Amino acid sequence: MRSALAASLVVAIASLLAGVVLLVVARGVLIDNVNVAAGDRATQLVAALASGDEPDLLPSSPGRTVVQILDAQGVVITASPALTDAPPVSDLRPAAGRRQQQTRHLGLGQDSPFRIVAAGVSTGAGMRTVLVAESMDAVDDGTEAILVALLFGLPLLVLAVGGATFLFVGRTLRPVEAMRRQAATITSRNLHTRLPVPAADDEIAALAATMNTMLDRIETASAVQRRFVADASHELRSPLATIHANADLLVGAGLAEGEARSATRIHTESGRMAKLVDDLLTLARVDDQALPVRRQDVDLDDLVYAERERVALEHPELRIEGSVGPARVSGDPDQLHRVLRNLVDNTVRHARQRVTVSLAGGEVIVGNDGPPIPAADRERIFDRFVRLDDSRARQDGGAGLGLAIARDIVTAHGGTLTVDDLAEGAAMRIRLPQEE
Repeated sequence: MRSALAASLVVAIASLLAGVVLLVVARGVLIDNVNVAAGDRATQLVAALASGDEPDLLPSSPGRTVVQILDAQGVVITASPALTDAPPVSDLRPAAGRRQQQTRHLGLGQDSPFRIVAAGVSTGAGMRTVLVAESMDAVDDGTEAILVALLFGLPLLVLAVGGATFLFVGRTLRPVEAMRRQAATITSRNLHTRLPVPAADDEIAALAATMNTMLDRIETASAVQRRFVADASHELRSPLATIHANADLLVGAGLAEGEARSATRIHTESGRMAKLVDDLLTLARVDDQALPVRRQDVDLDDLVYAERERVALEHPELRIEGSVGPARVSGDPDQLHRVLRNLVDNTVRHARQRVTVSLAGGEVIVGNDGPPIPAADRERIFDRFVRLDDSRARQDGGAGLGLAIARDIVTAHGGTLTVDDLAEGAAMRIRLPQEE
């Protein structure tokens, strides 16, 4: 649309300037023609008077050319039939051999003015003045015709150019719009998707091919990164399990106080690291679209009750609220339990006195009375390795992967995980399709 409007504006300005130039030039040419016609007629009459011949006063163009011959006192001696008994048409009185010009309205049934050429000539009978008046109606008619053509032709030309530009530019940009729509659908989950390449061998096709080559490189780099994370996570699980098991033995071996604290620290840190490695392995499987989802009937209320009991045992200082109703969904019970545990652990970390774990239908709400989640962060918290400012302390939480894993698992089960808009505190809402 902008291209069409710009083209229409340029054509309108250019056409208007060209029309003005045409009007000025055409009018000048027509006026010169009138001057030449009047001058030639005056030359004929002067030559006839100078030679003593009787001048021919019949007009070469009836109604457009009129003639008067005056004596030295300015009295009309003879005139064209259209000026019979009329006073002189001009007060110009040039000397012999000289000419003068002027433009006047003479009436004679015409609205157009006349171009008058006055020539002085000396004859045997004395001084004579020849007045030749040439109508300028051809000039006015030509000017009017050009103006009408501009008034009607210019808008049609502008509309035609604007419509053609809109059509052709739109057809040219249609492949770009198709590329844009396809590019908007490409995420880290479908890097194999490519942009459509137009059939035409032009710059847009070259751009699409270049973008597809870039996507090839991104997909290759992403695959290498995912393989590295998956392989590293898998290889780290065994040595971490060994470290954790030996730390268990050391904790229960009756060591001295200082050594016991070191063994406990090793046990805790190895557990955290094992959980982080397990999370990374899960995310690598999600990225490879290889996260297995075992489909079976799951009593969601049993999972919710289990999490409520765990919170009551591990955090007796917190009050648990929310009702739990029966609900059955189809999915992987281990993965759904992991979702609930991640959300509950995150909620407990930020709770002051109260946590909410409720179930109604296929919706689970996990919330607390802690600080609310800002609207600008309600999507960002589901990104990987993202923790809000008030949860960056080491003792307050994990690596920022729990919510990302929870959303990926819920999405794999055909559900959604969102942040509820609460006046006080924060809450997560899980929506899962129920079994019929």
